[in-house]
Amino acid sequence: MFKRYFVRTRSLQEGMRIDQAIVDRMDRTLIAKRTILDAYLIESLQKLGINGVYVSEGEDDPEPEKPDEPTCALARNNISKLRTDDPSKVKLSESVKKRVSEGIQYLYNNSDSEQFANTTTSITNDLMKAINDNSAIAVDINTLKTSDEYTFKHSVDVATMSMIIAKKQGMNKDDIYNIGIAGLLHDMGKSKIPLEILNKPGKLDDEEFAVMKQHPVFGYEILKEKDDFSPAISLAVLQHHEKMNGRGYPMGVKEDKIVHYAKILAVADVYDALVTERPYKKAFSQRTAVEMIMSMTEEMDITAMKSFLASVILYPVDSTVELSNGERARVVKNNEASVLRPTVVGLDSGTVFELADDLNCANIIIL
Repeated sequence: MFKRYFVRTRSLQEGMRIDQAIVDRMDRTLIAKRTILDAYLIESLQKLGINGVYVSEGEDDPEPEKPDEPTCALARNNISKLRTDDPSKVKLSESVKKRVSEGIQYLYNNSDSEQFANTTTSITNDLMKAINDNSAIAVDINTLKTSDEYTFKHSVDVATMSMIIAKKQGMNKDDIYNIGIAGLLHDMGKSKIPLEILNKPGKLDDEEFAVMKQHPVFGYEILKEKDDFSPAISLAVLQHHEKMNGRGYPMGVKEDKIVHYAKILAVADVYDALVTERPYKKAFSQRTAVEMIMSMTEEMDITAMKSFLASVILYPVDSTVELSNGERARVVKNNEASVLRPTVVGLDSGTVFELADDLNCANIIIL
């Protein structure tokens, strides 16, 4: 029988199995989920200032699978008739994911290395090739993870999404490539933040947050000293937390002073941060995160926001979703102008729900 419960760090015992990952603010896994704790790990948790963790016993009870197949002829016919392939999506092979993950770790741990530029170029080439190989113009945000431990996944996610947004805007190959580099390196300045702040599992106090807010400046200074990166890349790293209304950081500049690359990075950065769980916050659902992005019209560039919404695929064609009316349905077509409301077919009724266009479906949402 599976049991999961919370234990204060001071009450942990050797042999207990931790049921959560302990990661720092650079997304480095310090202790993997389901690790068996020993005296050293327990002492490490105490030194990190973590008050308690979830532990588990036994094995998970498998949930009974619900049928995902249509149960009537009308459903099968409508699915066959209406099914429309998604736009080509970025696909990263397992070997590329491994290579990219290792490369990102190297960069963030060796910002002074002579191989810094070559490693950055190698990773960006991998991402560019993945986009070009199948003429990708969309990204399935369910499958971007570069590793099971999410090791530095944020940088790769932001780079990939930013490149697709840039491509959607019709930017040339050089700009797409450069924005990929900026996305990979946008949080490089965190390598200069004190570990006690990076590793703090709880909310930062005002003084600690003031230090954390300097990471764009630190990242800019790292890149500015290198001759291999254009000023536009360095400025994008510096400005990726600036907001159109001037309420961002580190300088508080408004939209006319923010470079184009940074406006794109900001959208990808905020989205990925929202859907990623941290020790100090829960992850938002992808739907909620998209809705939050859509509400940030005063903070984000509208063109970048629209390109992002037109590029992401929340509900891939052929996936099964649950509707608010209680029906399970098959996604048959996505709508670029309405990412939250694809066309679906009820698996039991065969009813076609044009969620984006049919007023009769206005009160139905995907759960």
